[in-house]
Amino acid sequence: MASAKSPFRSPEPEPEPEAVPEHAPAAPPVQVPAASPSDAHPSSYPHRHTYDVVVVGGGLGGLTAALALRHRGIQVTVLEQAPRLGEIGAGIQTAPNASRILLGLGLRGRLEAIRTEPLDQVRRRWQDGRVIALTPLGQHCKDTYNAPYWHYHRADLHRVILDACTDPAGPGPAVTVHTGSEVAEVDLGDPDRPVAVTADGRRYAGDVLVGADGVRSRVRDLLGMPDTLEFSGEMAFRALIPGELIAADPATRWLVDRYQSTIWYGPDRHLVHYMIRGGAHLNVVACVPCTDEVAEKWSVRSSAEELVDAFPGWDDRVPAMFSKAKEEDVSCFALYHRRRDPVWTRGRVALLGDACHAMLPYQAQGASQAMEDAAVLAEELGAVTVDRAGSALHRYADRRAKHAGLVQEASLRNKTFYHLPDGPEQRARDESLRRFEGESGLSYDWLWRGTPLNDPDEGAFSYRFA
Repeated sequence: MASAKSPFRSPEPEPEPEAVPEHAPAAPPVQVPAASPSDAHPSSYPHRHTYDVVVVGGGLGGLTAALALRHRGIQVTVLEQAPRLGEIGAGIQTAPNASRILLGLGLRGRLEAIRTEPLDQVRRRWQDGRVIALTPLGQHCKDTYNAPYWHYHRADLHRVILDACTDPAGPGPAVTVHTGSEVAEVDLGDPDRPVAVTADGRRYAGDVLVGADGVRSRVRDLLGMPDTLEFSGEMAFRALIPGELIAADPATRWLVDRYQSTIWYGPDRHLVHYMIRGGAHLNVVACVPCTDEVAEKWSVRSSAEELVDAFPGWDDRVPAMFSKAKEEDVSCFALYHRRRDPVWTRGRVALLGDACHAMLPYQAQGASQAMEDAAVLAEELGAVTVDRAGSALHRYADRRAKHAGLVQEASLRNKTFYHLPDGPEQRARDESLRRFEGESGLSYDWLWRGTPLNDPDEGAFSYRFA
């Protein structure tokens, strides 16, 4: 990986990997014209509230942070390098720790309109599909954790959060979003007003700057922070399979009889699938050893045939699922993660999400942990005046770095735990999974209760008129 860069220089931008196509129709992405240099400084915005924050990155983590900060009365500007805002066509899971945060931001009604609820988590053996364990999700999660376990299409969830950020009728100042705004420099000449400078020279100053710009964070590099990114040696196929094809085939119809979150375990690889959009699509994530091509390019287009070939000898239901994927709806991408690192801040600049704790998808917690970051960041910044913003960022990192680090490490250990060869260790693993207590040293009770919040202001989930 590239070495750390000076925060006061603008390096040549690295080429982006091949874009992953949308796998399913979604609402058209938002395109917001970039601001001109004359109106780029936050101090010129009308009705400037307590202080202002610039968030670099308009993904799920960055937008959740923007919305949570808005709820605290803080003016937020989001800079997104892509020409249009939108998420790739794939599914996403939000466990109770993330759902609780989204509900607390007033999104319950809009989330209920787009979510699919799995009733169980099912764990299967690779060779014959035998059920290793079946444990309840559904009502169990709501009763136990006061929050649901829901599945979404990523684009739908992204749209809901974005709309809440920019809705002029929402609480606090509406979030300003600028697309086509690649950050090329971070200017710390005034330590109290960090400035994000875009590749075309626009300057966005704020009282706080947040780098929520993903696993290959430019903000992190520009701050000169250690290069903690590591290649896992694995890649993930991603596919969305039409639900109507699943339902029409007796070999796969069982997938729509009862919505479940399913994990198959096998030597050197594993498979996750679940329905989204009320059964309109089966979302598939299949992790296998990485090819040289994908390792070099980060992401490539793939095919149903390659997906089937990557799971030789697996139960017949697996190729029956995979074979229904359309060519344009299959891709694969290399899996990278970051070493655990508790340093998330420099002065009034903080990192969030994958920029500071990128993790393998083996706990399905990447986006959920970013949402926990967002909630804690908003609590800390919302509780202080601008002159204490630096201390608030230190408290944010102190509250979140250990917690997210434990999830990072467990996700990495799951790479081995999920992929054991058949034998005594595999049988012991399967026995432990039947108890549904957790994985790789983390209990689900700890994970799904999330980082304790100072003022969660939770109503009972069962209260229907909240």
